[in-house]
Amino acid sequence: MQLGAFSISLAVKDLGASRSFYEKLGFSVTGGDGEKYLMMINGTTIIGLFQGLFEKNILTFNPGLAQDTSRVKDFTDVRDIRASLVADGIEMSTDTDPDGTGPASIVLVDPDGNPVLVDQFFPRPGGGEG
Repeated sequence: MQLGAFSISLAVKDLGASRSFYEKLGFSVTGGDGEKYLMMINGTTIIGLFQGLFEKNILTFNPGLAQDTSRVKDFTDVRDIRASLVADGIEMSTDTDPDGTGPASIVLVDPDGNPVLVDQFFPRPGGGEG
């Protein structure tokens, strides 16, 4: 199972203060709207800063995206990841249509209450939309 690029999505209180802090650690902005969220990178380390969008920090995986943020042609589709997890008895706290073909996401919660987001921006590899 290929989960794709890993990042931590941080629930922040002040986006500007957090941006300034992480820039001092060598991160630079690579995306986001600058008002509610920013994506930042340092080498292959990716963090997302999200103000007012969720309560807890989230472990995030992006199928179809490499750690250097380039697009991967062959990857494990989020629906296949979901099917494997469900077969192993993992419950989805946010689910997706298992028959879909476009971008999709699922959320599960680890035994310690940490949300894990699998967020696929791209259509199913080898077919589907796009």
